[in-house]
Amino acid sequence: MCGLGGGGPPFRTARPGLLSMKSDRDPSATFEEFVALWQKLLEENGRPGTVVVVEGERDRRAIRRLGWDGPVVVVHRGRTLSATAQALADAYRRVVLLTDWDPEGGSLARRLREFLEAEKVDLDVEYRRRLARVLRGEVVHVEGLYGWARRAAEKVGRTVESIPDDAPGARPPPTTG
Repeated sequence: MCGLGGGGPPFRTARPGLLSMKSDRDPSATFEEFVALWQKLLEENGRPGTVVVVEGERDRRAIRRLGWDGPVVVVHRGRTLSATAQALADAYRRVVLLTDWDPEGGSLARRLREFLEAEKVDLDVEYRRRLARVLRGEVVHVEGLYGWARRAAEKVGRTVESIPDDAPGARPPPTTG
């Protein structure tokens, strides 16, 4: 019977006593992978015409606390998505989409992508995709990035303030929230 008989559904593969992927991961490697990716994003600060697009004000505050000092556009500001996309295309050459990693954020990223692909703008969804891979579901909302980074840094004996230190053109995060 191909090993499917008795004892539960055939898709059940977890063995008792195994740790989940989240707790099984090396916190130092995860944090360093995040730092390398975030520092690469911070390098975009120096590129004229680059903007990061987030869903809400808390998201903006989180990325500011992590050292992003370039332009940030908040999508949910009373405008239609098409009007927001048009304003982005008119004002910026490079748009980095950094929406949440939940279904709503994914849908918003797809819809914005559809609007912006018709414009002459360099659209980047790679940071969103790569952050999702690094964070592996530990953070679902962009607003949670700072808290996650602070906790991860503490686990490996570092501070979250060290994240932007090595990024070319990046300034340290502001001391006020």
